[in-house]
Amino acid sequence: MRLRTPLRRHQSRRYTGIVVGAVAVLSLAACTGSAEDAAEDDNGGSDSAPAAAAGSNDEEGDQVTIGFSAPAADHGWMAAITNNVRDLAEEYPDIDLQVAEGTNDVNLQISQVETFINDKVDAIVLLPFDGAAMTPVALKAMEAGIPVINVDREFDDPNAARITVLGDNYGMGVSAGQYVCEQADGNKDAIVAEIAGIDSLPLTQDRSQGFEDALSECGLDVDARQAAEFTVESGEEVAANLLQAEPKIDFLWNHDDDQGVGVLAAIENAGRDEFTMIGGAGSANAMRAIQDDSGVLKATVIYPSTQGADGVKLARLLVQEKAMSDLVEVEVPRTVQLYAPVVTADNVDQYIDSAFES
Repeated sequence: MRLRTPLRRHQSRRYTGIVVGAVAVLSLAACTGSAEDAAEDDNGGSDSAPAAAAGSNDEEGDQVTIGFSAPAADHGWMAAITNNVRDLAEEYPDIDLQVAEGTNDVNLQISQVETFINDKVDAIVLLPFDGAAMTPVALKAMEAGIPVINVDREFDDPNAARITVLGDNYGMGVSAGQYVCEQADGNKDAIVAEIAGIDSLPLTQDRSQGFEDALSECGLDVDARQAAEFTVESGEEVAANLLQAEPKIDFLWNHDDDQGVGVLAAIENAGRDEFTMIGGAGSANAMRAIQDDSGVLKATVIYPSTQGADGVKLARLLVQEKAMSDLVEVEVPRTVQLYAPVVTADNVDQYIDSAFES
């Protein structure tokens, strides 16, 4: 699912990048000039310089043709990526969205991008099946003067993208670990378990490292850990094994809410309810369970499925020569990293409408 090439280590993820909270920030008034220009515009302009263009980023502009390619929708999160892209494009009459069929065949995805290049689209939004394998064709697009917006799975070469939109895998682990620390409330004997995703993937390693680092801040560590495969079946099998091996657990973090469907099934089959479970990615299924408050699942950590839509919206701003409204900077940023908030019963209503179905 959400693969990433190991271009950036977890140490550099301690929020040194540009962090932008939500796609809604893009829909406010455009900031197309400097802070001084904006002030002059408010004061009716000046004799020495023209006033900055006024208006909203959402106002219709020049037609923008955007090519979009992503892996196959074989996972709830991935399906939501493409669905959110289509929904966003329908809101903007000035976006001509060209969506390639989702594929896990790297050669086919390369061919899709080459078609976009030949068609001379204005921008390409690309969630690669494999970031390293897609780097050469992304460079080819950039060299042809077509800006590439790289979503989620990073290229090997930063020159292969004008903008990179990322979730925060390390931050997911930090958020989950901080929540456990808060709930443990000083109990350094709390038993913490973890069901990870595919261990060979950098994203899984980042999530686990963030979790470990956050737990260490309150004197806890991971007492039991097993890795699954981001599927319902693997989640159930791994959770059953973990529960059999561990007679007592206080907190369990599961990296992915899709595999969490299987994890919850195993918990129910085992009749275990003595611990607090935290999910990952932020599915609507998990959020409804949190709302019901009838089981062990009390929280989930979001890995936004809005990333593709964010990429399309940023592509539109870029091609129309606009900037992000809440920044003084006159260009769209090079990197946008989305936040990984914890969703609980206290705030679930803020997030459930944009959640994906497992």
